[in-house]
Amino acid sequence: MARKWLRKKPTQRARAITGSYDMIQAQDFQSHRFSTNGDTNRPLPTRILVVSDAWLPQVNGVVRTYQNLRKQLALHGSEMRVIGPADFPNMAMPSYPEIRLAMPLFRRLRRMIEAFDPQAIHIPVEGPLGWMTRHWCQRNDRAFSTAFHTNFPAYVAVRTPKLLRSRSKALSVSTLKRFHGPAKFIYTATPALDSLLRNWGVENRFERLSRGIDAEQFYPATAPKSTSDIPVLLYVGRVAPEKNIEAFLALKTHGRKVVVGDGPHLQQLRRRYPDVTFRGMLVGDPLAAVYREADVFVFPSKTDTFGNVLLEAIASGLPCAAYDVTGPRDILSADPALGAVDDDLSQAIKRALKASGTRASRHAYAVKTYSWEKVAADFQRHSAELMP
Repeated sequence: MARKWLRKKPTQRARAITGSYDMIQAQDFQSHRFSTNGDTNRPLPTRILVVSDAWLPQVNGVVRTYQNLRKQLALHGSEMRVIGPADFPNMAMPSYPEIRLAMPLFRRLRRMIEAFDPQAIHIPVEGPLGWMTRHWCQRNDRAFSTAFHTNFPAYVAVRTPKLLRSRSKALSVSTLKRFHGPAKFIYTATPALDSLLRNWGVENRFERLSRGIDAEQFYPATAPKSTSDIPVLLYVGRVAPEKNIEAFLALKTHGRKVVVGDGPHLQQLRRRYPDVTFRGMLVGDPLAAVYREADVFVFPSKTDTFGNVLLEAIASGLPCAAYDVTGPRDILSADPALGAVDDDLSQAIKRALKASGTRASRHAYAVKTYSWEKVAADFQRHSAELMP
């Protein structure tokens, strides 16, 4: 019976799992319509500008979020234009060559903004382009929204000598508050992030911007693995200090460790952990296949604000193991079948491997809970408040 179900196409499988998948999607669409604003009955914007310092060819959670939003909005006749570092002369970020920083050419950015004539403007990253767009909006008396995608104070602390961490964090928080201060509202992914920002003294209004999952791409394996197999412990993400990957790689936990991703520490970790399988950067079907081959997903980061890869893993049927911190806690605490969080990562892995539920039930949960269509509808509805 299970094998017959697993042979279904992804769309058939998603509908069979939920039992009411079509009804749920229809209700989401009616409750979060793209054509009108339910709060003010005001037409929603059809030209939304996102100016982001994180954009293609980068591969990360921010990029994937706005790729999916753009795709969903286009399906409903709305255009999201994204301006990124590739639209300007740019340079590699020191110590992190995968990230490009745009040169501060304000006049070029101004021409691009005015040529698109946006009805709403969103700034998701606190980088050079973000600061320039913020300046343009203030100069032209235009409302704009921002988002808290990256915990820069935590990232800076990881890369700062211990004696300077307290001061560097305070400076980072002060800069963050200044950046977001003029925004009409800030998008956050979870209530825990609201609390974090409030504790830092951020006084803006917050609006929820969750994440979705592509159930057509991420779904369980077609055949169950033998219980006698050595468990495959998978990590997917940037290979960088702020991801705390060595906390995972150094564990003596039984299993074969697989790392998917690229970053400044890749070669160093390859040399240090020769028994770990490093697959490099994977996207699309090859990435989805790696998820299906694993037994548990390990998320060692203590700095992420959400963790899109956790959703990909859950949709692929995997239980997840992570530290008990913001992001994983918000996602995994909803159901013990999704995995485990613990202050001891090895204990989280052991508990996740024994998690209740099935791959099919975890996939069903992801399909029902995380919808890009709903996220995009919420985004456009809130963007209506930014229209001149």
